[in-house]
Amino acid sequence: MPTRKIGVLGSLVWDEIHGRDPAAPAVEEWGGIAYALAGFDAALGEDWEIVPLIKVGRDLAVEAEEFLRGLTHRRSDARFLEVATPNNRVVLRYQSSERRCERMAGGVPSWRWEELGPLVGDLDAVYLNFISGFEMCLGTAEALRAGFRGPIYADLHSLLLGMGQDGSRTLQPLPNAASWFRSFDLVQLNEDEMRQLGTDPLAVATQALAAGVAALIVTLGAKGTAFVARPGFQDLAGGREGGQAGGLTVKTALVAAEPIEALDPTGCGDVFGATVFAHLLGGLELETAVRLGNQAAARNAGYRGATGLARHLRGALVSL
Repeated sequence: MPTRKIGVLGSLVWDEIHGRDPAAPAVEEWGGIAYALAGFDAALGEDWEIVPLIKVGRDLAVEAEEFLRGLTHRRSDARFLEVATPNNRVVLRYQSSERRCERMAGGVPSWRWEELGPLVGDLDAVYLNFISGFEMCLGTAEALRAGFRGPIYADLHSLLLGMGQDGSRTLQPLPNAASWFRSFDLVQLNEDEMRQLGTDPLAVATQALAAGVAALIVTLGAKGTAFVARPGFQDLAGGREGGQAGGLTVKTALVAAEPIEALDPTGCGDVFGATVFAHLLGGLELETAVRLGNQAAARNAGYRGATGLARHLRGALVSL
């Protein structure tokens, strides 16, 4: 069976995590795209390889290489791009299991199409997670869509976060949302991010599907995950255009969350998205992939940090 390759694009972040108990010490660990990489490493089939499309600051390059070396599915000759600027670092302070404040520092630059284009030519799929929100501009996203014919899954996340002068992140609307939607096949948001796009969720979903998105997936925390899929789409069996052709009905579903006692909810959305896309690439239908994504996110919440997370997640995957 020929090996297929998925490019995973996002920011490796050094997290400093403060929990709800102010007396407990902070935890420092790799975060950001590290959670998605762990999710893919646990969920991808044996015929898939991970190609990191990641820029890392020189100050943490050695540590980043050590983390990536631990990925079972990592392509042997694939490496991050080392940059001279400081790596991104984030301080997270949780007020509840689902609410936190975030402050970011660092200077990892965005990808330009001139850099990215040559790296995606031999890939079969691309997963893009806006961890910092500065991974690429809209023009690069549009060039990626025009220049790459495989499926693209995008977690928009920090595209909807502004950044203050002190690095604090706050939710904000997304300009040119329709153009961003047009650049991707599958789009993930959380409930708060969805609200930044409009007061009517159905209107937002309609806009996304009209722009060409096959499925809009919205994580709802303890309530589970909702998705809206265009008529005829239920899997990737037909390529990036979707599964079975025909049909007039938009498919919607709410997939229940797994009950959890959260130790650390950091990275749940990243693990969820990676797991969903991995299973879609493996041939499963969207609703089944979302259910498995919920299971993996719940498993992630019972584990602290991203180092060793892939092994932990493999114990949660269900044989179908």
